[in-house]
Amino acid sequence: MIDVLNEPRPASWLSAIWAARYRTPARFIALVALLLPWTTTGVTFALVPWLIAFAFVDLRAFPRSLLRPVCLLPIALFALAVAGTLWSEASWPVRSRAIGPSAKLLVLPLLIYQFERWPYGNWVFKSFLVSCTLLMLYSFAVAIDPNLSLKLYFSRGPYQVASGVAVRNYIDQSQEFALCAIALVYPIVTLFRAGRVSIALLLAVMTIGFLANMMFVVVSRTVLVTLPILLVAFALLHLRWRTALLAAAAVALLTVVLWNVSPHLRATVAKFQGDYERSMEKDNNSISGMGSRLEYWRKSAQFIANAPLLGHGTGSTRGLFSSVAVDAEIDPLHGEVVSDPHNQTLNVAVQWGALGVLVLYGLWFAHLLMFRGEGLACWIGLLVVVQNMLSSLFNSHLFDFTEGWIYVLGVGVAGGMALAKKTAR
Repeated sequence: MIDVLNEPRPASWLSAIWAARYRTPARFIALVALLLPWTTTGVTFALVPWLIAFAFVDLRAFPRSLLRPVCLLPIALFALAVAGTLWSEASWPVRSRAIGPSAKLLVLPLLIYQFERWPYGNWVFKSFLVSCTLLMLYSFAVAIDPNLSLKLYFSRGPYQVASGVAVRNYIDQSQEFALCAIALVYPIVTLFRAGRVSIALLLAVMTIGFLANMMFVVVSRTVLVTLPILLVAFALLHLRWRTALLAAAAVALLTVVLWNVSPHLRATVAKFQGDYERSMEKDNNSISGMGSRLEYWRKSAQFIANAPLLGHGTGSTRGLFSSVAVDAEIDPLHGEVVSDPHNQTLNVAVQWGALGVLVLYGLWFAHLLMFRGEGLACWIGLLVVVQNMLSSLFNSHLFDFTEGWIYVLGVGVAGGMALAKKTAR
């Protein structure tokens, strides 16, 4: 590993310029993390100067770095999306647009290379945490006065704002808040063990804020499914079994209390049952979240069976749904035409078949293995991968903008830090 702090410098008066050569790319990535919870356009513009700054750093070992599975598999999934345009029956503009969601994966090898060599990864984590904390506070304000929501001013056309949704949508907001809340558990426990109580209490207050927002303001049903699993993962990996049992009892007690004091939580959970019951009714054509997903998955399974090895090609999903749709006015549920089956595995399998699924699962598995070990970077990286895998059961979160960039930044930055720590041993 290159130790940039100990590299020889041409002259003492150039030290600041020499150090800035390595710090500047990290600052731009920290800016990306700061902007991600708020804006899509800002993230795109912040990436451009980072790529320019990255081009001026030492890249002699970069080609060799790409040969590792953690870097090669994201490139392979993008390459498969490009190759899939050759056998797709969609129009070329549709094929070209369908490549876009996987293009962000090309940033992963660059981030891993950068933060494996330069010790500025915590800048990115802190920037994202600060940004999400501000968003959480703003969300409470929007819950009090919905007219404060930025969606009213930046969305195209008339838009009805859900209570507490400051920007974008409640799914993105819930994913961000859940990630921060669970990620903070590790430093809180570590700081308490080290006797740094004041900082640990500050982080604990932030965690309570994120959880309170999700329980009393707005939360996605995906987070309600994934959050307990992430808590169990932390307990198994980082707590002694007695402490884990006490923590489980405390969480169970807290859940009972929240259930009794939070009407919003009860209403969100009740929607699960209501959607499921409606989706199971015979001759029921009403649209619900769960019913629509079950219909998407059923149709997707048929599409996959027709082209199991290589799929139907990049951008083919919407055309396939359109080919089997009925009149939406007569049967709204079976007449829905979508470009995303709301499941990452099915999304990949419809377009690129078993080969695509093999690459996708290889990518997730390789990144999971990268985060074996102790330390904040390993915990954050593991958390990002597991959250993405679980939430991708109900959405195509690797290809969605916010969740996809959370994956790229989290795995890229934490992965570089984790690999640097292993190399230094």
